[in-house]
Amino acid sequence: MPSLSDAINKHAAERPDNIALRGSGTEFTYKQAADAILAYAGMLREKGVEADDRVLYIAPTVPEFAIAYFGINACGAVVLPANPLCTPTELAYYIEDAGCKLVIAWDGISEAARTAAETAGIEFVALESGAAATSGTPIDAPVDREIDDIACILYTSGTTGRPKGAELTVGNLKSAAGISGRLGEYTDADAVGTALPLFHVFGQASVMLAAMEAGAPLSLMARFHPKDFIDMIVNDGLTAVGGVPTMWNAMLHVPGDVEPGAFDKLRLAVSGGASLPLEVMQAFKRRFGCAILEGYGLTETCGLATFSRPGIAAPQGTVGLAVYDSELEVRDGEGNSVPVGERGEVFVKGPFVMRGYWKRPDATAETLIDGWLKTGDIGELDTEGNLRIVDRAKDLIIRGGYNVYPSEIEETLYAHPGIVEAAVVGVPDAHYGEEVVAVVAPKPDSELTAEEVTAWCTERLAAYKYPRAVVFVDELPKGPSGKILKRAIDRDPLIAAVDEYRAAKAAARG
Repeated sequence: MPSLSDAINKHAAERPDNIALRGSGTEFTYKQAADAILAYAGMLREKGVEADDRVLYIAPTVPEFAIAYFGINACGAVVLPANPLCTPTELAYYIEDAGCKLVIAWDGISEAARTAAETAGIEFVALESGAAATSGTPIDAPVDREIDDIACILYTSGTTGRPKGAELTVGNLKSAAGISGRLGEYTDADAVGTALPLFHVFGQASVMLAAMEAGAPLSLMARFHPKDFIDMIVNDGLTAVGGVPTMWNAMLHVPGDVEPGAFDKLRLAVSGGASLPLEVMQAFKRRFGCAILEGYGLTETCGLATFSRPGIAAPQGTVGLAVYDSELEVRDGEGNSVPVGERGEVFVKGPFVMRGYWKRPDATAETLIDGWLKTGDIGELDTEGNLRIVDRAKDLIIRGGYNVYPSEIEETLYAHPGIVEAAVVGVPDAHYGEEVVAVVAPKPDSELTAEEVTAWCTERLAAYKYPRAVVFVDELPKGPSGKILKRAIDRDPLIAAVDEYRAAKAAARG
């Protein structure tokens, strides 16, 4: 029977002194990691956590994230990683929806999680640095799971309604780890690193799980800083790194020359989360001598769908070929495959496709059709099978690599007593790729200000979600059915509002 920590245990037996995890002043060998995982599982077991219980988990990108993540799975429970920026309201929703038994959060950023746990009446556990588990009797071995058992639930808003939990099974995640490792050609001779959030599927499956599967050391950075990331690459002798376009762009703007030979070991940079500008890709290659390979995937596919192959140049604007062990189709509105070069909706099939949405049978039935995942994204295939994404799903905003779903913000805005209508859209932004803007129709004779709207959102939403600019209108444009037509909203005032916001921030910094 499989477990997510099988690979770690294997490497602990074969090469116990090899480094598994390092970062934030902490280091674990594979033997130390395997022992710490079993100890953490034992601690959870003593707190009453049993197989299939759900555990909400909040931590930054540090080695202890992996210890607790695998520890939760080792005792047979289901891990629910969440963004450390989430508010108590957001975390309370996850707890209630999933029926969580326990909340774990990194010590020092645990206030919101502690509040949410107390409100729900469930136990809270602080995750500390170092050994990660200071009490508890280690279990003898990880609990055996079935391939189809849920290992992780990742919440994604989609484009409508409340966030839905994507059920990722043991088989999904082990397949994703193996495929990601094959795509990156990882071995135990590699050294992998990232500053990606591990609560996100990209960092979790394509980087953390893939590195552990290969037996490579994984260097982690809790908070991305371009100069520090460059130093980590050099000092840890990294051969492969994972990131999002904003990270690669920031590294290009670090002043100073690269020392000759400093990046000789770096062979691969894996990019996802947002479209990567060609000029950034080319400039990165010129400065650091390393190719950036781009891929496409969703939470529902463990971050996998397509990827550019090492040594094979993907055509400009494409995100590569279907990954190993998968199928990719572009279909019309009737569900029929369209010819090469024609646009349609992207469908994906493979062992990494989620089991379904937690307690959402209707949403599952709408999204999973005969084993195929209906992505909602519009794309086209070229003659070689490379995928070009034409439009992101519906109104999804990608801000700095984070998925921002307008419906969630709109729901928050509509809860304000002074707002009649609201629409949230993304506008182009030089730094973040897209910036979040709220278009609001206030109640007649209202004295509502943009500052009040922003404050309302910041109290209820994670920091990457709230609108940086607010534009007031008398009424939002609508179609014949009364549905708000976002495409009919004039973008010029929105872009101007973001420019004003940026200028005000710059002036405030002096």
